[in-house]
Amino acid sequence: MAGHLAHICRHPIKAAGVEELARVALAPGAALPFDRHWAVAHEGARLKPGAWGVKANFLRGVTGHGLMAVRASLDEGARRVTLAHPEAGTIAAAPDDPADAARLIDWLAPLWPADRPAPARIVHVPGQAMTDWPDPFVSVLNLASLDALGQRLGRALSIHRFRGNLWLDGLAPWAEFGLVGREIALGPVRLRVERPITRCAATTVNPDTGRADADTLGALRDGFGHQDFGVYATVIAGGPIAVGDPVSP
Repeated sequence: MAGHLAHICRHPIKAAGVEELARVALAPGAALPFDRHWAVAHEGARLKPGAWGVKANFLRGVTGHGLMAVRASLDEGARRVTLAHPEAGTIAAAPDDPADAARLIDWLAPLWPADRPAPARIVHVPGQAMTDWPDPFVSVLNLASLDALGQRLGRALSIHRFRGNLWLDGLAPWAEFGLVGREIALGPVRLRVERPITRCAATTVNPDTGRADADTLGALRDGFGHQDFGVYATVIAGGPIAVGDPVSP
């Protein structure tokens, strides 16, 4: 196996903005730093204080398609996020600040369906990423698989449909599934690949427009016999990684 790291992505607020990074430091047994660090709970959420909660408690791209078009930039030191959307404009807010959190919820509300429980509050659990699983996974995806799926659909697909963390280039299409149960090296970091990621209808949404325009799930099922795209992995040896780093067994 030979390849390299092509993209590093994080999503400071769950379902509300993607940010590309040139480099990041990964820690053993931890998610990518500041990925899904915050989430926006809606009025119908049933959450235990200080605990991870299932994704149905939060704003999500599968229901609020407009959220998929948000871009993010995080000032880690200030814990301040700048969000931009082609229709909603731009906002800069510190989600931990109550006044800023209220402004942020007001900004996100028009991107969420009016017939759903309204955005209510920002949630952060120290030491716990608000990802779809409570496990401290990073997600690993393959650009060749994206190209194969795009060819099936007859169009190029953005990486941001899939909300992944680490995108690899130079592998064969779907080679990532053959890595389940194995370890790989990414620069100085070692990852153990745990399981495939089963996808939802959020991937049908164009992240440039916030509108559904491609039957990604049908193409996966009919063309490749599954509804999986990418894999989850656990960091077992940490360190700094950067775009361009080699991938090896």
